[in-house]
Amino acid sequence: MENFTNQEIDINQLPQYQDVALTKPNAAYIKVIVINILLFFLVLGSIIGTVLYFNPETKAINYSIAAYFTILSIVFYIYFKSFKKRGYAVREKDIIYKAGIIAEKTTIVPFNRIQHIALNEGIFSRIFKLASLHIYTAGGHSGEIKISGLEVDKAKAIKEILLQQMEQTETLTASTI
Repeated sequence: MENFTNQEIDINQLPQYQDVALTKPNAAYIKVIVINILLFFLVLGSIIGTVLYFNPETKAINYSIAAYFTILSIVFYIYFKSFKKRGYAVREKDIIYKAGIIAEKTTIVPFNRIQHIALNEGIFSRIFKLASLHIYTAGGHSGEIKISGLEVDKAKAIKEILLQQMEQTETLTASTI
């Protein structure tokens, strides 16, 4: 029978994820973001415009237009700034994804926690030959990663690497049981 040990770990000796050089999404992905934002605001503006047009008693047309363009500008600003903060890295035992401008979030998913990997290509992403890689984990929604703005070939290559790592992990786990 083995003796149980539970030694303290010196956290200063652990690898620092902050030191990892992250790969940025493809620069063309910002065009996809712009198209999606513009389509959303076009629909929203059409709805607001229709309501204002058919309600002649509305006195706040100028305020509505100003608010609409102010919100549009803020959304563009936030998306452009957050785009520059996004990055990912595939390491030997895990994958890292960092995003966010208001609330910066770094997610590190070990390969043995990955349950499923999906490759998604939206209609506008396909035009620019881009894809999103959605990595589902055993830990639920909090550990999932969605990396958008990858070239399709790179997304397929990363997916293949992750699948191989998952198979190796399963093989090692099965052999130790």
